[in-house]
Amino acid sequence: MARALAPDGEVGRVGSCSRPLVYGALERLDELSLIEERGSEASDAGPRRTVLGATRSGRRELERWLAEPAAHVRELRSSLMLKLLFLSRRGADASELLGRQRSVLAALVAGLEEAAGEGEGFDRVLYVWRLESARAALRFVDDMLSSAAPGA
Repeated sequence: MARALAPDGEVGRVGSCSRPLVYGALERLDELSLIEERGSEASDAGPRRTVLGATRSGRRELERWLAEPAAHVRELRSSLMLKLLFLSRRGADASELLGRQRSVLAALVAGLEEAAGEGEGFDRVLYVWRLESARAALRFVDDMLSSAAPGA
């Protein structure tokens, strides 16, 4: 897990986090009964590793999370990219998630176009910045949808 979350690791390329943060998150997942201990295995460095797995409710929560689009453009890097990574690791089709994300982004773009048109001063500057960010995200999602192989 530490390798995957390191800055050059598979997950870390999207967003890395420190070991204390990982252990804190695992503790919280355990408190919520979303993970459970499945055993232990030898480690090349240090004590035996504890093997953890998702509980039935943990798997349901993961499935719910994987299907849920990000509500804001600022969440796309952390949320959408992780979901796309995990779906890719499964060999699962991401088109449903991308379609839902497209709907959210299209609504955001429409609202920001209106706000930018009505805004003045710095408010307008901020709306235009957010609008262009949302448009770029929408183009990204459209590209992912158009380049996805059928059934992939």
